[in-house]
Amino acid sequence: MPACAGMTVSVLAAVLLAAAPARADGDVARGEQRFVECAACHSVEQGVNNVGPTLSGIFGRKAGALSDFRYSAAMKRSGITWTAQTMDEFIADPQHVVPANPRRPHRVPAEGGEVAQ
Repeated sequence: MPACAGMTVSVLAAVLLAAAPARADGDVARGEQRFVECAACHSVEQGVNNVGPTLSGIFGRKAGALSDFRYSAAMKRSGITWTAQTMDEFIADPQHVVPANPRRPHRVPAEGGEVAQ
């Protein structure tokens, strides 16, 4: 299982408290630790985009919807509305979820240090 898969709820509960309601069933400490890898490309501050778009308010938002971020055409037409489930699916296999997306998230090492396949 990819490192980010299954931890999405924990991550977002830990870092998106100001942007979205936290999920009480997550492991906040684990989420904060694991999010360090995601933070290389993503901000959690509203209106602050990096290589990837801000994750502030991600749940319930349509993929490709931020007007101040330049998304790929594939992401814009994906039809995804982000939920914990769609986020886990995307992290686990981004090319399956958004085929032809030229922006490919890097593979995040699993907790044991192995690169998730």
